[in-house]
Amino acid sequence: MYERLEITIKDHVAEVMLNRPEKKNALDTPFFDELAAAGEELQGNADVRAVVLYGAGGCFCAGIDTSALMEFSANIDEIRKMLATPPEHGRGNRFQRPTVVWQELQVPVIAAVEGVAFGGGIQLALAADFRFMAPDAKMSIMEAKWGLVPDMGITQCLPQLMRADQAKELIMTGRVLGAEEALSLGLATWLADNPLEKARAMAAELAARSPEAVQGSKALVDQVWSAGREGLALEGELQSKIIGYPNQMETVMSQMQKRSPVYK
Repeated sequence: MYERLEITIKDHVAEVMLNRPEKKNALDTPFFDELAAAGEELQGNADVRAVVLYGAGGCFCAGIDTSALMEFSANIDEIRKMLATPPEHGRGNRFQRPTVVWQELQVPVIAAVEGVAFGGGIQLALAADFRFMAPDAKMSIMEAKWGLVPDMGITQCLPQLMRADQAKELIMTGRVLGAEEALSLGLATWLADNPLEKARAMAAELAARSPEAVQGSKALVDQVWSAGREGLALEGELQSKIIGYPNQMETVMSQMQKRSPVYK
């Protein structure tokens, strides 16, 4: 059913592996759709009590595939319209569903982060309830590299984790964080030499507890700390006024040509 994901379910734990290792699990448009569909599928599975999310090949997710950026450029008017249209029922547009759907799961989601979690990759990792991060792994809210703002549901998770001034700095600069700094800022929950092993152990522990109590605990905290679904509409609205315009395209071209950008 899935080409870019592998899902296994055993002892009430679903393991979801991003399976595009030759591209460091970079996200293209089929990947967006598969992630959203997988989350919806697991939401309807009453046998699942915990989820482990990780990437094949020792890398979580390198962010958006440059092929997807080119595809967006070729359909820019359609993309802008979609971004500017408020998502139905606050559930996110096509680019937000791949992360928002994991936040909507009633069961705990545990991400095991190795290699890198860049751009869309960090937003996917932050959609999990917990993140085990390898000591040599790296994170970045990297959309600034492409002249964009993060718009894959970051408004739903970042306000729960860190201060506004710290968030602005990371979003504006797109700089890369090491694991220790990610932990200190709240982007990683724990550091672990073997994140997947730790994630599996935690998932097994939670799956053995009362399902109602675990799910109720998640709902309690999420509702108290929630940033509000209106943030999803704001992400799309802001991005629609940036993507495909001259300065954003100049950012992309300068990155690809490895030169300094010239903005108007």
